[in-house]
Parts: sequence; C-alpha cells; structure tokens
Amino acid sequence: MTDFGGSIKQTDEFEFAILGIPFDEKSSYMKGVSKGPQAIRDASTGEAINQWTESGVNLEDEANIVDLGDLDVSGSFWDVFTKTEERIREILEKEAVTIVLGGDHSLSYPIIKAFAQKFDPLDILHFDAHPDLYDELYGDRYSHGCPFARIIEEGYVANLVQVGIRAATGQHREKAVKHGIRMIEMKDISHAIALDFNNPLYISFDMDALDPAFAPGVSHHEAGGLSTRQVINMIHDLKGTIVGLDVMEVNPDRDTVGITASAAVKIIMEVIGKIVASRKMKIEEES
Repeated sequence: MTDFGGSIKQTDEFEFAILGIPFDEKSSYMKGVSKGPQAIRDASTGEAINQWTESGVNLEDEANIVDLGDLDVSGSFWDVFTKTEERIREILEKEAVTIVLGGDHSLSYPIIKAFAQKFDPLDILHFDAHPDLYDELYGDRYSHGCPFARIIEEGYVANLVQVGIRAATGQHREKAVKHGIRMIEMKDISHAIALDFNNPLYISFDMDALDPAFAPGVSHHEAGGLSTRQVINMIHDLKGTIVGLDVMEVNPDRDTVGITASAAVKIIMEVIGKIVASRKMKIEEES
C-alpha cells in the first residue's frame, strides 16, 4: 500500500494531485534521488501510519487526493523539463494543489515556471541547507544547485524566503541582496519564526534542510540543520494560501531504514492538513 495513510482515492475529480518525477540527472555529487518518489510512497503506507494530521484533519474524509504516478523522464534534461512544465500546467488547469515528489532540485525550475503562469504574483518558501543560487555549478546553469538563480532571473517569483540555509557562499549572499531574497540562516534561528505571505504560496522543500540526524537519506549531508519538529511547527504557524509543494532530494540509498522518506511523508501530510484546515477556517469566518 502506497496511500498516504489510506487517503489516496481513485477519481478523476480531485483537489490535491501527487506526481512523482524520478529524475536525478542534474545531481552534482551522487545519484540516487531518482528513487525518491517510490521511497516516499513506500513510507506512506496505511499499514504503518494513519490518515490524520496534527491539525486534526482526517485526510481520508476531508481531502480529495489522487496519485497521478510518475512522469516519463526519458530523453534529454530539456525534454524532462518541458514535460514537467506541461504536466504541471495540466494539473493546475484542474484547480488542484500539486504536490511533486522528486527527484533532484533542478526540477523546481520548470515546476515553478508553470506555477508562475497560473499565479502572478507568486511567493515561494524554500527550505534547504543550500540557497541553490549558483550562476552555474561545474559549468552547468541548470544543475540542482542553480534553480532559484534561474527562477529569480526570469521573474517567476515576487517574494522568495529561504529557511534552513547553512552552506551559503559569498556569491549566494550577493545574489540574495541584489534580488531582495530573505535568507534565514540556521545560525540566526533561535526561536519560532513567523512567516507571512500575501500572494499565493509555493513551498519547495529540499530534505537536506533537515539536520542529517533527522534526514540521513540525502546526497549532501550538512550538519546543524532543522529538526522535523521545527519544520512542522513552521508549517502549522505560517500564514498564506498554499497552492503547491515539492519535496526533493530524498536519496534512499543513504538511508536503509527510511527515516528520511518517512519525514517527507509527514511534511506532505501536514501541508495538506494545513491547507484543509485553513479552508475550513475561512468558510467558518465567512458564514
């Protein structure tokens, strides 16, 4: 069973769509995150977890969620990027919240490109150990270390907030200042953070935002990161209308017991629960 606690439905009408993209051609260090989507699905089994979120939402009863399977990642990386953008646009045409299981973080570029066509202006909340703002990495402008450089340069985001950063270079910091990026580094996190977004919000979550103690199954271990509890609290407390989510860089080859994939499942379910709870609250306020 790969069903997010029993909440996945078989229907053509849905509010939330899960899409796997098993692609790691733009990984700069080691391969393996192409296995991330299946690892996350395996960890989501209703035989091990239930369908309730911490916000009191029963996803089986209160959220219409489908799993659309995996995108075909054959061909060149441009072919994959093009297919990714097209598939995301198709899902967004159905007015569904799109949840992407990666895959390496280069995929956020075509994903957000599609979102920016639907939502203008668009805000992004980016969880990561790395800013992913390189002009190029090892000669590659579309490496998984570069997506947010391309996103800001091409004007796909109105407001970019990065949380969990602890591997920023001088180039990253200069680009953040130049483009007005709010970079919340781990060294500066000593208390709960209030995150408030006015525009439709896309969340991009690199699993190495978590400390390796909580997420060993990533290709780039960077000590001193967020705890899973900190992340969940941030999700619960943030203010904004979430329209999409990607969860990237799960490398199950480095985590034989599945701790990282389980954390990814928890994050996905809590984000969906947050969206459902916020919608319920809005209806109550308007009635």
